[in-house]
Amino acid sequence: MIRLQGDIVDESTQKDNSRIIPFMKLLFIFLDGIGLGDNDPQVNPLARAEMPNLMRLLEGRRLTATNAPFRGEHATLLAIDPALGVDGLPQSATGQAVLLTGRNIPRELGYHYGPKPNPEVAAYLNGETLFSQCVRHGRKAALLNAYPPRYFHGIDSGKRLYSSIPLAVTNADLRLFTEKDFYEGRALSADFTGEGWRTMLGFPDAPLMTPQEAGRRLVSLAMEYDFSMFEYWASDYAGHKQQMDTAVGLMEVFDGVMGGIVESGRWDEMLVVVTSDHGNMEDLSTRKHTGAPVPALVIGNKTAREEFTRGMTDLTHIAPAIWKMVSQD
Repeated sequence: MIRLQGDIVDESTQKDNSRIIPFMKLLFIFLDGIGLGDNDPQVNPLARAEMPNLMRLLEGRRLTATNAPFRGEHATLLAIDPALGVDGLPQSATGQAVLLTGRNIPRELGYHYGPKPNPEVAAYLNGETLFSQCVRHGRKAALLNAYPPRYFHGIDSGKRLYSSIPLAVTNADLRLFTEKDFYEGRALSADFTGEGWRTMLGFPDAPLMTPQEAGRRLVSLAMEYDFSMFEYWASDYAGHKQQMDTAVGLMEVFDGVMGGIVESGRWDEMLVVVTSDHGNMEDLSTRKHTGAPVPALVIGNKTAREEFTRGMTDLTHIAPAIWKMVSQD
């Protein structure tokens, strides 16, 4: 049975102060290209994968459209709109920029855009993001992904462009974590476990950990910051390539990470938020993005969850809710 510390609230104070919650650290796990799809294991890896930790959090439910909204003892799941009233399928650059700013950028521009930000989208990522706000107001923030040397070589040479999230980090004068940070335990590999650094990046001595260990490490690192973020982008690639086995494996790794997070979570001090920028991997019948709603999965103290998700219906509500949480004294 999952037990989250800090879920017991004094009802005598809750009645009068139901919208007052203490400062909490916020860990934001971004799952790229994950919508809430049908409960159909033929096309939806989230309906096929073995995800016991997530199902315990959701009290026997899967991460599919029919199970949202859900408000349980330990987790809240909402279906939120990534399209934001703009024609066309949601895209990565604008969707991620909305998540980081709270502004309806597609509506202001008149279009969805991606995968990498064009100059118009990039302009929103300079000074208006959660990372910039944290720096400006003296809050400590970080992106917990470690980037290999060839990533920085690609950026420096102009052969690679920043996606929205690392662009927001660097624009806030925060550094991206490096190979050294990964080896010394200050950041995690993009696949959580480090296996990709060995098999794909050519680092035979790269540190390895189980998904559960990665979840515990994420919590440990997140406790060092007021706001921290981790980007799991491989899910979007698996969706575009329509790779069911790969997608199932990615979701089972993620479930293991969630198990480690729950085991070591500091639920009287931390809220964990999981969401996405657009649908994709939940429907492998197509290579394209989808118009599906995306999950807003929030784990932690029940009172904090209730306040965090109050009135939440679309991507623009994520950033203001995060900032409200981490900016309180």
